[in-house]
Amino acid sequence: MINLKNKRILVTGGSGFLGKYVVSKLKERGCKKIFIPCSKEYDLVGMNAVKRLYHDTKPDIVIHLAAKVGGIGANRDNPGKFFYDNLMMGIQMMEVGRQAEIEKFVAIGTICSYPKFTPVPFKEENLWDGYPEETNAPYGLAKKMLLVQSQAYRQQYGFNSIFLLPVNLYGPGDNFNLDSSHVIPALIRKCIDAKNQVPSTKNQKSTITVWGTGKPTREFLYVEDAAEAIILSTEKYNKSEPVNLGSGFEISINDLVKLIAKLVGFEGIIVWDKAKPDGQPRRSLDVRKAKKEFGFKGKTNFESGLTKTIEWYRKNLA
Repeated sequence: MINLKNKRILVTGGSGFLGKYVVSKLKERGCKKIFIPCSKEYDLVGMNAVKRLYHDTKPDIVIHLAAKVGGIGANRDNPGKFFYDNLMMGIQMMEVGRQAEIEKFVAIGTICSYPKFTPVPFKEENLWDGYPEETNAPYGLAKKMLLVQSQAYRQQYGFNSIFLLPVNLYGPGDNFNLDSSHVIPALIRKCIDAKNQVPSTKNQKSTITVWGTGKPTREFLYVEDAAEAIILSTEKYNKSEPVNLGSGFEISINDLVKLIAKLVGFEGIIVWDKAKPDGQPRRSLDVRKAKKEFGFKGKTNFESGLTKTIEWYRKNLA
């Protein structure tokens, strides 16, 4: 087990949604030498910026969270950028980390790397059984290359890197921009905005439009739980085999919309835009390996996590 307290820890994406929780967890463990690069100062897509970052911070451990992310719409509109930016950031960060002989590199992958038709629950050994769902494939494959790199570098150089596969995250501080947000923050915002609209006539009901058919299923992990999983793996896991991070809970998009509408108090009309893509048919992870290897199990009840997320949005952004 690595004692993180006196380590110099570089957290790329440390000021982002997940990153803030990871940094908070590190501070809870007494870590004082935490470095969070600003994207304006260090554009990690460029190799010179990556080298400068390592030179300036001299880390013992790197937790690489920085990524270009978004929902189905954002992935569909920016497949080239999502592929290139994520690939270059990850590969260069790991390569320069190897050159700098750091103690450990923690790479964060994505559930989008799994094949489109993966048997449920997704097991880590199913990762190479087919091509990812098309709308997320460029992003998913760019992230998946970090697994290849991790395993190759361990084999050739003895470089200690790990690769984690978190499921869809949610929680307070999420991205609620409808142009780039994931499904939960998008639905919360739509429901609250519609609820707050004043109807033009007494009998008129507010409406929200949701992409797809509602049939696909998703699994979600509360962001604070995900951060704890990342810290536990940094402390305890030292293999290059991928590890799923999830809650073990699966819900259809249809039921998710109804649940969020209930929690928000939205009683209007839900319109399904079936011309828009559904994305992957099902997503649910086998989470036994994380429990076995570093003792992680998601703690946050889904409805409780949604309530906290809704409350945060109302207080900060609504």
